[in-house]
Amino acid sequence: MININLKDDKFCDLALLQKVQADPDVSQAKLAEDLGVAVGTVNWHLKRLVEKGYIKVKRARRRKLRYIITPDGLSLRARLTLAYVQHSFMLFRQVQHHVRQLLNDLKKADIRTVRLVGDGDIADVCRLTCMEQHFILTENILAPALVVNGLDVELVINDNQKHIKKRYDEQGI
Repeated sequence: MININLKDDKFCDLALLQKVQADPDVSQAKLAEDLGVAVGTVNWHLKRLVEKGYIKVKRARRRKLRYIITPDGLSLRARLTLAYVQHSFMLFRQVQHHVRQLLNDLKKADIRTVRLVGDGDIADVCRLTCMEQHFILTENILAPALVVNGLDVELVINDNQKHIKKRYDEQGI
């Protein structure tokens, strides 16, 4: 299952459809907890999915609801999953391209060792790109560093404190 939460507005419907498909008897409180949002947010999104015919609601017990994904809902989930994967690969390619440009600056200076500062998916893309470009990853604090902070990737070269920075959110991601 793809891990998505409601804070990513483009894919909030996908997150809910996944959770509801996995557990049709899930409560709105549990959905809100799992997705890290308020119950009212979950309620609003679920009502919208019901109005559009993607989910049906049946009463399982007196105060218990069961959510059933309709065939249209399954089709929407497939389309949204494809869009999510395409978006993820686009982001991967953009980060990879940017890191290659930063590493080319080091190649021009005949430097082939770099330190990676940060963690998460963007740092993983940086790590893979470094390996692909035959750079040695080190923990040496004197080595140039690729610093990852969210979607920002910055090259910091300690000897002259040169900073090269691009923000990916400027590109509309």
